[in-house]
Amino acid sequence: MFFNKKYKYTGILKDQFLLVSIIFSIILGFVIGGVFPEFAIHLSLLGEVFINILMMLVVPLVILSMIVGIARLGNLRALGKIGSKTILYYFTTTAISVIIGMILVNLIQPGVNTNLDLPEANQDIINKSIAVSEAVKELIVGNPAKDQQGLIGHNLFLAMVKMDILPLIVFSLFFGAALSSLGEKSKKAMEFISTMNDAIMKLVNWVMYFAPIGILGLLSARIGNAGGFDVFLPELKSLGKFSFTVVLGLLLHGTLILSVALRFLGKRSPLAYCKGVGPALLNAFSTASSTATLPLTLHGVQQENNVSKKISNFVLPLGATINMDGTALYEAVAAIFIAQIYGLELSTGQQLIIFITATLAAIGAAGIPEAGLVTMVIVLKAVHLPIEGIGLLLTIDWLLDRFRTTVNVWGDSVGAAIIENFENKKKPLKKVA
Repeated sequence: MFFNKKYKYTGILKDQFLLVSIIFSIILGFVIGGVFPEFAIHLSLLGEVFINILMMLVVPLVILSMIVGIARLGNLRALGKIGSKTILYYFTTTAISVIIGMILVNLIQPGVNTNLDLPEANQDIINKSIAVSEAVKELIVGNPAKDQQGLIGHNLFLAMVKMDILPLIVFSLFFGAALSSLGEKSKKAMEFISTMNDAIMKLVNWVMYFAPIGILGLLSARIGNAGGFDVFLPELKSLGKFSFTVVLGLLLHGTLILSVALRFLGKRSPLAYCKGVGPALLNAFSTASSTATLPLTLHGVQQENNVSKKISNFVLPLGATINMDGTALYEAVAAIFIAQIYGLELSTGQQLIIFITATLAAIGAAGIPEAGLVTMVIVLKAVHLPIEGIGLLLTIDWLLDRFRTTVNVWGDSVGAAIIENFENKKKPLKKVA
């Protein structure tokens, strides 16, 4: 008994030390990158190594964790129920985030009476733009010209190489369901896959020791590349009102909507739950990638917050791919901001189109840094706004991307707790701190 208490106490100290270390790394990264930009650029190697390690774990983690999670559900009917609840949660929270952003940008009007110079067209972003119908098609069957696969992929190994998570998720769903249908015949296979999944999670635990150093390298190098405080702060000031609107919207959605949902629908203490996924949230801020953060998100949700693996192994990989609350909010705010900059009045119908397209476009956004800039073109085209307006946001987007990615990951984490609670309603509710 004494040993168990001591071990638990040591684990708590380790988690607190890791959390404090990451926070310290973020602060130090901002200072080094801002004050010593030329030196900070040389620290990029630390960040690149950290990102590569995380991305190396994503593919086996998604495949193994989802196969194990689906097989544990027992049957396709249970999968259908959990899947429908998960999709409903993702669409609802994304739509709410867009509404919050649109209300704030119309109230604050960050694009009115500004002295910003209207930018020229950014051809690189325009070349990457696609129509709404094409985006939906890419989501389902992919884009052969880009060797990109959608929900229904044609080459599993190509999806692994290209890091196309959606076809891997679909394959894992059906493979896990097939194993479950075999009954006793699949017992040995499931034991092997479950052991492999545990081994991957053990690797994640080891990687977390390197997280503070990697995060320090990522942030300091990024700010250094932006020119340090001498260059970055004036740019931030010029877009201060827009940045304030976005961050305020993300803050309201994350701390009000999602936390209230977690408290009343997930029956969890938001503060305690946030602490458990703290390293994942800080990593999301540092990497601006929900995909790269997925290993730490699974660790925080499962091991620190004790959400069942059969739920989280399904909800979190799917969320890292299609649940982008922060991105959707950002795209809606940015579209209306660009209209204000150009002095264009948007009708109620046009704002409704922005609401719909921002919600749908965010689903197609990849879980990689600054992917929202590409899908934002869909929103602008839908209401015939000048695409070159995106050029206004390029200098500050890398920072706002980190805030919205953090909200994306927080939304995924909250969703796992809520779906688990709905699935366990017949069981005694967990005590709320």
